[in-house]
Amino acid sequence: MNPKWRSRIIALLVIAVIAAAIYFPILKSRVKRQAAVIQQSEEQVRRQLVQSMIKNTNEPLVKAKLFWALQADETELVATTVDLPLSKDPVLRAKQVLDTLIAGPVDTELRTLPPDAGLLAFYILPDGTAIADFSEGLATSIPSGVQSEQLAVDSIAKTLEANVPQIRRLKILIHGQEVETLAGHLDLTGTFPVNTKLAPSASAPPPATVNAGKK
Repeated sequence: MNPKWRSRIIALLVIAVIAAAIYFPILKSRVKRQAAVIQQSEEQVRRQLVQSMIKNTNEPLVKAKLFWALQADETELVATTVDLPLSKDPVLRAKQVLDTLIAGPVDTELRTLPPDAGLLAFYILPDGTAIADFSEGLATSIPSGVQSEQLAVDSIAKTLEANVPQIRRLKILIHGQEVETLAGHLDLTGTFPVNTKLAPSASAPPPATVNAGKK
């Protein structure tokens, strides 16, 4: 190679390295600011949801317990106390706490349910079985895996147990239909225990299990 061209190429490489060294911290800073804006936006959405609930109801504020993921641990849940205007009607009360659970915590990394997992309908049968009908987002947007799927269902069940004592067990539907699994692993053909302190019902269906055979 011509020494002249070699010198030019080396000079260009040096300039590129210097430019990268200068620009990379700037890019990193912009990414952090953007992430902060996104997190702040999600926090605002959550606050707007709670404020909307407060404006549209005359119910007194109560300390509701919502279960999101434990910090730095994707296999455990922790109770978070949130002041919410909850109805005394168990069905409406369940909808209120689940809508807030879906809205998510301030720290998005602690979220257990995808933000597009809308609650379409909710019923409570005379035997204490709750029927929660979610949009397809619950199944399509949640990370596939036993742990993430189990954590999502556990967060729903524990939140209902802490706030709606009338519920004995939980049945999850996706867009009005019973599906075999949540996202390929957790069995949704049965029910999940909610309030285990209540006396068992003779007609209680068997609890749901993890379908370990599916990947």
